[in-house]
Amino acid sequence: MVKLIHTLADHGDDVNCCAFSSSLLATCSLDKTVRLYSLSDFTELAHSPLKFHTYAVHCCCFSPSGHILASCSTDGTTVLWNTQNGQTLAVMVQPSGSPVRVCRFSPDSTCLVSGAADGTVILWNAQSYKLHRCGSVEDGSLVACAFSLDGNLFVTGSSCGDLTVWDDKMRCLHSEKAHDLGMTCCDFSSQPVSDGEQGLQCFRLASCGQDCQTKIWVVSFSHILGFKLKYKSALSGHSAPVLTCAFSHNGQMLVSGSVDKSVIVYDINTENILHTLTQHTRYVTTCAFAPNILLLATGSMDKTVNIWQFDPETLGQARSTEGQLKQFTEDWSEDDVSAWLCAQDLKDLVGVFKMNNIDGRELLNLTKESLADDLKIDGYSYEKKAMENWISKKKRTSPMTNLVLSSAVLTPNRTLKMAINRWLETHQK
Repeated sequence: MVKLIHTLADHGDDVNCCAFSSSLLATCSLDKTVRLYSLSDFTELAHSPLKFHTYAVHCCCFSPSGHILASCSTDGTTVLWNTQNGQTLAVMVQPSGSPVRVCRFSPDSTCLVSGAADGTVILWNAQSYKLHRCGSVEDGSLVACAFSLDGNLFVTGSSCGDLTVWDDKMRCLHSEKAHDLGMTCCDFSSQPVSDGEQGLQCFRLASCGQDCQTKIWVVSFSHILGFKLKYKSALSGHSAPVLTCAFSHNGQMLVSGSVDKSVIVYDINTENILHTLTQHTRYVTTCAFAPNILLLATGSMDKTVNIWQFDPETLGQARSTEGQLKQFTEDWSEDDVSAWLCAQDLKDLVGVFKMNNIDGRELLNLTKESLADDLKIDGYSYEKKAMENWISKKKRTSPMTNLVLSSAVLTPNRTLKMAINRWLETHQK
């Protein structure tokens, strides 16, 4: 069961985009404003609406920590806002001056992508606010963008229907016609999948377009085996062009909104329709799931944003986010764990985990002690150069425990890196 619990009607024109952080909801509109709401009671924040743009605001997105909000506009700018006080942090101007249709942060907060109506795509340094790299597609406006969970890839979609895959060096890995008449939105699932090929990073990708379809793809990438995009299936629940799509945080649901004024929620595993929501009176332009509670926001050309709440028992999920993630992880096979390790840039540990038959249930029970004692993984974080110097001197013991290291492989502490980037976000001037 899903029920409508709140309707926001503050915008004076079409709602173009909505986005969640862990505590806030952001919306933007043709009325040139961005609005921020508290998830505790859906009241608008005191410093909202955010006003800078001189034309329609097409897209908004939060940084992973939620401390920064990006918005982009027909005025050719992408603006970064401090969500705690509404102050403008930076105004990044598209070099061509073309209207900016979409923007997205990388998972580690270091970069921001902006895509424009003239087909240019810019990769900005999100800390210095400087242009880092740029590229372009051959035809059409860029209207969609999404990063893979590991940040190694991002995809863009164009009004001509092309889906283009880029690596983190802004190199074009692949491009193909994904939707006749034009693509409108895309989203990566936050949960990895296994396609049976060890060493590949595999993720579900959803795309939608003017052909009335939502398509599911499997994307895989490794520096050794390269890139692969597999078309999986098409969801044809809508009777008109599909304008928006988004995965739930646990990767088990996919939502889409359409010109037919409806919102459809799919079970991503069975591809069955779970719910069809028909409360909007005009085209549904945007949808987003909250990251850690069972909430869905949908926005429309009827100038409203609807907030929906799911019954966790009806969906067969636990009552808390922790329970949801735990239930999902418990069902992982050894191959699923291997895919997850690859997604975390820890593929060098796949062999160790497979040797010890670590499936989802075992993964949840791992502790620092079991990593060190049973799997012979050190479990401590060091500066990379210091450890390389330590190993170069033929030392094969842990600097902290003095235990013998079974492997000299160094694995990046991505969690620590993300925490550092989030600290920089909140303390930079």
